[in-house]
Amino acid sequence: MAGLIDTHCHLELLEDTERDLAAAWEAGLEAVVAIGFDLASSRQAAGLARRHERVYAVAGLYPHEAQALDDELLGGLEELAREPGVVAIGECGLDYYRDHCPPDTQKRAFSVQIELARRTGLTLVVHTREAAGETMAMLADEAAGLTVVMHCFSLPDRVDECNARGYYASFAGNATYKNAGDLRAASARVREDLLLVETDAPYLTPAPFRGKPNRPAWVAATAAVVAEARGWTPEHTAAVTTANARRAFGLPAPA
Repeated sequence: MAGLIDTHCHLELLEDTERDLAAAWEAGLEAVVAIGFDLASSRQAAGLARRHERVYAVAGLYPHEAQALDDELLGGLEELAREPGVVAIGECGLDYYRDHCPPDTQKRAFSVQIELARRTGLTLVVHTREAAGETMAMLADEAAGLTVVMHCFSLPDRVDECNARGYYASFAGNATYKNAGDLRAASARVREDLLLVETDAPYLTPAPFRGKPNRPAWVAATAAVVAEARGWTPEHTAAVTTANARRAFGLPAPA
């Protein structure tokens, strides 16, 4: 399935980033969005965006790292946000699945990054796990007017609410798993203009390749499952999700 964009990939964590990018281009991907989870990885993502014409970066602080937030770190993220290849703030949000960071600390870091996205005019990439109610409440209270991408979409019972708010919903490899019928059904209900696909590589390897580290080229496996759920052709799925990705992140059209 050519013409796709992987909207969420931890490129710096791949075993061989250059090899996997080459494989992505060979598979016909148009772009890859590299995601930071702390200041160091955000800088690495920005560096990859500088070196590769079709790589774009997202700078932010993952919920489990929220206790690291201080003025110096925030200043570093804001400095990165001013670079032309950095297209969003994140991934940030709330994760209560594991007790790695107190909820109040996570909320403070999330709030600060929402404000950073507003200040810099960038898209906000949101991670939420076992915290749907509080995540959606904070977004309602603080993120009005921002472009919001719900990464690794995990809110099948809130599709209508996300559609109404205009949040992009990005589906990852876990949508291909046998027990993920709710995610596949959700992918069929997302507004056409808000649908995205991603890998979250090296995590969430899609079903045909499970047991191996995920790679950007394998975003096609998730796109195929989404296409089947919606009754679309692969070509239409690629065209729609790529147009949405370019709009969501302000990416230029291909030369």
